[in-house]
Amino acid sequence: MSGLMLLLNRKMGIGDRLLIQDAFNLNTMSGLAKFVKNVLFGTLIIEGIGAILYMFVFVPEFGAKGIWISVFNSVSAFCNAGIDIIAENSLCNYATNPLINIVTSALIILGGLGYIVWWDVLRVIKSRSHKNRRIFRHLTLHSKIAITATAGLILVGAILIFAFEYANPLTIGEMSLFDKIQVSFFQSVTTRTAGFATVPQENLTNASAAVSIILMLVGGSPVGTAGGMKTVTIAVLVCSAFATIRNKNGATLFGRRISEESIKKAVAVVVMFLTICATSTVLLMATSNASAIDAVYETVSATATVGLSRNLTATLNTFGRLIIIVTMYFGRVGPISLAVALGSKSASQNVISEPTEDISIG
Repeated sequence: MSGLMLLLNRKMGIGDRLLIQDAFNLNTMSGLAKFVKNVLFGTLIIEGIGAILYMFVFVPEFGAKGIWISVFNSVSAFCNAGIDIIAENSLCNYATNPLINIVTSALIILGGLGYIVWWDVLRVIKSRSHKNRRIFRHLTLHSKIAITATAGLILVGAILIFAFEYANPLTIGEMSLFDKIQVSFFQSVTTRTAGFATVPQENLTNASAAVSIILMLVGGSPVGTAGGMKTVTIAVLVCSAFATIRNKNGATLFGRRISEESIKKAVAVVVMFLTICATSTVLLMATSNASAIDAVYETVSATATVGLSRNLTATLNTFGRLIIIVTMYFGRVGPISLAVALGSKSASQNVISEPTEDISIG
């Protein structure tokens, strides 16, 4: 909508700016028009490059239809939608195709990192064109956390999935070492709310499914196309927890102190997210014969808007499907953002402070 307004040269009012600010989870309304233009331009460039690279595989296989498939898949991967028009088994037919794995993973990661990280990296590169050896050092705290958390989660996830699936004949057990690595890496990337699959999710070991659930819960980074609780949110909570354990006065990351407001918002997001997951899991198990691991996998995938399933979705009855639909809606635009927004707006109204009393924790 904001892009269409800019194309029609319509001036954005305060209501439109507030809507854009909320949609992108921004802290300020300053420079929103320029931000939206950069988002549109950057998105079209990346999706265009992805579509062209896809064509090297899909055009020879599908002919002229391969052009449309390439464009569709590029947009879907970048937007972390996970929808494809190739086959019923997602990208399983291309599990060992390096080009498909690399292009899809790159699009997923770029979309999941978030637009703020893009512009921050470009800013540092431009400002240090001749001295770019320490690009990471000059990034903002947000970008440092998002990049570090994303790289760490993908790497650790890939290693664990590789180890747990190494001898599994239903997934990567009979593949070559190189193919095992690329399939494990892709599984770790796609669970960051992308939704594509190169191996049947129901064939994963329970250990790999558990790792995938954790990765789906975390999701991508703020102001990006991915869902989940977000990397920065989890990093802030973990840092705050360790600061409390070590009896430190305040949580710090990369030499910067994290504000109390950020910690409060992180707690609110995680609590609301886990509440939605737990509630939908109980309801799903009450209305279907799904096993615990399958039900959790399904509801976490829905809450984080991932789209992966251990072949459970098709077997759900009307109530089960309704639960998943509502869960996806809440996970994307429901009480998670609403609770944080309402909390921020009502903060100034807390004029009267109640008495403080210590309680036992843990």
